[in-house]
This record gives sequence, C-alpha cells and structure tokens, in this order.
Amino acid sequence: MKNIAIVIPTFNELENIEKLIHEIKIKLPEAKIFIIDDSKTKEIGELIKNKNLKVNYFHRSDASGRGSAVIYGFNKAIRDENKYEIFIEMDADFSHDPNELLRNIDFFEKKKLDLLIASRYLTGSQIINWSLSRRILSKLSNFLARNLLNIPLKDFTNGFRIYSPGAINSIILSCGNIGDGFILLSEIIVVIKNNFMKIGEINTKFVNRERGVSSVNLKLVLASLYGLIKLAIIKKRLK
Repeated sequence: MKNIAIVIPTFNELENIEKLIHEIKIKLPEAKIFIIDDSKTKEIGELIKNKNLKVNYFHRSDASGRGSAVIYGFNKAIRDENKYEIFIEMDADFSHDPNELLRNIDFFEKKKLDLLIASRYLTGSQIINWSLSRRILSKLSNFLARNLLNIPLKDFTNGFRIYSPGAINSIILSCGNIGDGFILLSEIIVVIKNNFMKIGEINTKFVNRERGVSSVNLKLVLASLYGLIKLAIIKKRLK
C-alpha cells in the first residue's frame, strides 16, 4: 500500500472522532491521519492524547471554516517527512463511510486519477436521513455548479475525496481565495480541471450524521452560492 495521508476537519466532533479513527486504522493501519480541529475547546486533542490515538492533531483557535481547515491539513501533510502518494479528505461525522476507503483507493489507482469524488448522484449511490429541504438545496447547488462551471460532474459538494500529490500542490498554490465552506470544493475542481488533470467519480453511500450537530447553516449556504457565481466569472484565470 502506498503512503497515505488522511485529512479530517473537525468542529465539535468529540462524540465521533475516536470511533472514526479506530475504523480508519482497521482499514488503513499504515495511513497517517491529520485532525484539524476548529472547536472552541481542545477536548478532542485531550481525548486523542489520553487515548494515545497516534494521529497528527492541530487545533486552530481562529477557526476559519471547513475549507481552510482542509487546506491547512494538506499543507501539514505535504510538508511531513513522509512522501505521501495519496491524499484523502473526509468528514468526521460518519457521513463518509470508512468502509469505502479501500475500494475508492483501488479505483483511484486503476484509473490513474488526480481527483476522485465520492458522488452522491451516481447510479448506485444512496443518501440516507437527509431532509427534503437539504436534498433540494444540494441538487440545486450541484445543478448550478455543473452549468455555471461547464464541467460534466454529478457532485461538486461532497467532501469525500482522494487526491494525487500534483493535485495537492495545485490546491495549496491556487485555492482558498474565493470563499470557504462548500465553494472551496468547487474551486478545487476548477483548478484541477484547468491544470489538465484527471477527475473521476465513484458511487457512495452518504449517511446524514447520527451524532453531534451539523455546522451547515443558511449563512454558509448563501455564501457558497455567491462564491459559485464569482467562481464562474473568474474560472478561466484559476491555475
């Protein structure tokens, strides 16, 4: 198995993080996990230390949102002494199933991709426990992204992804200037596409959180929609 770095942004995920780490280590025991914690307290860090969970933990007191946390994690991983050949991004709330990791990595390598998106809108995918309003909002966001950006993908806003080192370098160099939250996920797609790298999608089972509280709110959604329009205007300049 190649050297793998897994970046997990967290915000008030104390109820989930230990179980998630254990499940990832069962599937990928040699992978290095980078926890980027934007919680107000360091309870997650204390848990990791007390349980000796052996992950790389970073607490940011000036939390700037999921997108910047992911880029922060990529920066830490790319500068690590290990030379990672695969970078994975996933959420801490079990909406992204650790049981899909090995299958996704195999698909990523066989297709020689630079970005693999676990797409909720492919044949064979499932979305569980989402309200009708969240389904409509997600469908609308992806419809707008697909048409405004003119990129034929099904899912622009799921943060369960695998990246090549080349993709990570482009992300660190170019992404994060338009906005945070879900808009960064679309910005990453544009940058990778503009650099003529290969993007693929794979079906997934997305389960809305069973524990904890979602950080998604109307303000974040509106900011992401505004950012999408801005991204569509400047997309050709992103490299």
